Amino acid sequence: MLRAPSGCQPPLRVRVRTTEKETVVADERPEKILAALGGAGNIIDIEGCITRLRCELEDGSVIDEAALKKAGALGVMKMGSVVQVVVGPEADTIAEDIQDLL
Repeated sequence: MLRAPSGCQPPLRVRVRTTEKETVVADERPEKILAALGGAGNIIDIEGCITRLRCELEDGSVIDEAALKKAGALGVMKMGSVVQVVVGPEADTIAEDIQDLL
């Protein structure tokens, strides 16, 4: 079994209360990425795919690439209203956390 080196622990999950439900978020990245994508009202669909967040947006022109990169994105690809955000192997977890925030 592989073990993480001492001092390397996965991020603590914290509880975030929204107006309708309580959700568990791994860190601040999902909230920052959601804001950089134009907020909850701009998201049509979001899913994790290996190392990327595949996002279908109402308006792809409102995304803030600088904020996405500051939030940890390794790259951003825009194709109209479809955006792929490279976030690494945590993509599925981040996508689930963003869906919980919607």
